[in-house]
Amino acid sequence: MEKALSHITILDFSHLLQGPFATQLLADLGARVIKVERPGAGDLFRSMTFFNKWVGGSESPNFLAWNRNKRSLALDLKRPEAKETIFRMAAKADVVVQNFRPGVMNRLGYGYEDFRAVNPGIVYCSGSGYGEDGPYVTRPGQDMLVQGLSGVMAATGHADGPPVPVGSGFADQIGAMNMVYGILGALLWREKSGRGQEVKVNLLAGLMAHQMQEYVAALNFGQDFERPRSGIGHPGMDAPFGVYPTKDGWVTIAMSPFSKLVEALEAPHLMAFNDPAILYDQRDHIWEQIAAETRKYGRAELMERMLAVDIWCGEVRSHREAAEDPQVRHLGAITSYEHPVAGNVKTVSPAVTFSETPAAIDRPAPLVGEHSREILSEFGFSQDEVEKLVESGAVAQA
Repeated sequence: MEKALSHITILDFSHLLQGPFATQLLADLGARVIKVERPGAGDLFRSMTFFNKWVGGSESPNFLAWNRNKRSLALDLKRPEAKETIFRMAAKADVVVQNFRPGVMNRLGYGYEDFRAVNPGIVYCSGSGYGEDGPYVTRPGQDMLVQGLSGVMAATGHADGPPVPVGSGFADQIGAMNMVYGILGALLWREKSGRGQEVKVNLLAGLMAHQMQEYVAALNFGQDFERPRSGIGHPGMDAPFGVYPTKDGWVTIAMSPFSKLVEALEAPHLMAFNDPAILYDQRDHIWEQIAAETRKYGRAELMERMLAVDIWCGEVRSHREAAEDPQVRHLGAITSYEHPVAGNVKTVSPAVTFSETPAAIDRPAPLVGEHSREILSEFGFSQDEVEKLVESGAVAQA
């Protein structure tokens, strides 16, 4: 079927998570994404993994996660032949994406002005940790570091423990979404104006923007959030909002009438706390009192009791448990694809549904330089030209 972005060609110089997730989202919608990688080593994520294990014995789950539906062109960007090749391709491309440290692409001769000189309609999107200049410009812009700087880490965890980072690359993934948002906006404007532009995204500003309600409260009330000592689920919320133990696992309880929770737990003594001021001021003590009651039930039984009286609640699941959840199965949120080395790779499906131009996984994550010859041929390079580039070392083929 036709895909929404099948007319868009992206030169993707990005690595690790932020940029690659952004271009994967666009590739899922049909964009022709050409991943420009270092010959041999490729994207740094190819050498990183979890659990000290490799999918299929050699492939990184980190790389496989963010690079499906792309093709790889292995090119030594420091060679003059590579620069000529890139700008010949850029004349036909729509978007450039990069997330090197600020200044790196400019020093190599691949900055926005360099691309605009050969293609005034190019959309050039840069991702960084803290922006392109300023006092932190030389700092490494890594996800956990940005979580610490932005406030989200200080607001997560228990008062008697350390600040807690989110258990996934939250800042990078927000940054990726902002890249997609910026690129699509620039492409729409180009349709009207005929002109490209430069789009800049940074992790710090992005993560702060996604804590909008926390910043509005803290700045306007002149009061910082204080982490609770208990399992209260947000530093600004009162009881019962939080995570609670059962005989065989954990459940979450969100905004719900306190009297309904008392009914579900069959614990009338808890009604003594049913006052908005008390529910906040004594939230840690109340959490402990509620937890003493939830521990009496198995997770399934407690969920049934709470749902029966319309409590906002849910199970706490591990990643593998979540993959088997009946609603996850119904949504088709877990899928797989075949990789030439890793074999069958289980992954998460595209999350957005389109009635006319559905997203799909058409290609596995590529090997380094797997498509070098194919890509250059499509951009009008003759077979002799391609072979000369390979022989010179500017281009590599898997």
